[in-house]
Amino acid sequence: MGNSKWTALPILDISRLEAGAAEKEAFLAELRHTAHDLGFFYLTGHGVDPELIRRVLTLSRQFFNLPEEEKLAIEMANSPHFRGYTRLGWERTRGQRDWREQIDIGDERPALPRDTGLPAWYRLQGPNQWPQSLPELREVILEYKSAVAGVALRVIRAFSAALGQSETVFDSIFTPDGVQLLKLIRYPGREATDSDQGVGAHKDGGFVTVLLQDVEEGLQVEYEGNWIDAPPIPGTFVINIGEVLELATNGYLRANVHRVNTPRQGIDRLSVAFFFGAKLDATVPLLKLPPELAEGVRGLTVDPLNPLFYEVGKNNLKGRLRSHPDVARRHYADLLEQEASENLASSY
Repeated sequence: MGNSKWTALPILDISRLEAGAAEKEAFLAELRHTAHDLGFFYLTGHGVDPELIRRVLTLSRQFFNLPEEEKLAIEMANSPHFRGYTRLGWERTRGQRDWREQIDIGDERPALPRDTGLPAWYRLQGPNQWPQSLPELREVILEYKSAVAGVALRVIRAFSAALGQSETVFDSIFTPDGVQLLKLIRYPGREATDSDQGVGAHKDGGFVTVLLQDVEEGLQVEYEGNWIDAPPIPGTFVINIGEVLELATNGYLRANVHRVNTPRQGIDRLSVAFFFGAKLDATVPLLKLPPELAEGVRGLTVDPLNPLFYEVGKNNLKGRLRSHPDVARRHYADLLEQEASENLASSY
């Protein structure tokens, strides 16, 4: 399997893990190669109920069709935990506006008491905001979130095995309070935006992302200076490596850059992204890889605009402050005052 083959994302069937020892080893070898070289793939055989997926997409559409005032009633700027609705152009990637609207839904946990002696990332834990006129959204989304968390866990354990580790090597840093974030996202057509940037080129945090695409394409993955299209394939999720796995393997697994282009005029795009992360108070371990894999270690990506931290809470807050400057100004003004440069997030 050579590096030159990636002109499309491969399709991996996770049900092969239960198809006997030989098939499992073949799957793990393919998974390891794909994750090392490309960092993205389609996943099939995942077992998530197609009817649940249909309900999630239907309710996503209903949410985005709500009147503007109802969506703004749960605007993210109300939440120090970065939960709730973000209007078009109000999230940023590398300082540029992302032309999408979305609702961020995390774990349903109480806010922690404010204590100036605690790290600022303690403020990230807290409750979600839900639209009052769409009560069924909460039940369905939390059911879906649980289902795709199970998929993510199976993928993470498969990665662990593929790297010659115990399948539970990471359990201590995401059990019992790992960060799980889900985004319902709508990208409007080109006539409603100021640019082609649906979301700018970036990497994801956390262990893995489980992405559900509806019917409209737009996702692209960077590979050796080119962009690979990743259109929707019914019955699949797109899986990609997050920064936690890049950190834990010192770059053997690739957290790869990707972007979403604005849909064509008159068409919008729906997607549902689930991010499976570690506990905020965890430190990412550095795995000792078998000698035959250690030869492929690349080291961490060096990006002055996106430094990576082994401290999970610090890494998470960095990304949130940079992406949502309105929330940062309202709820993290004390941090902003400590920073003289525009690159305020890089220290947190």
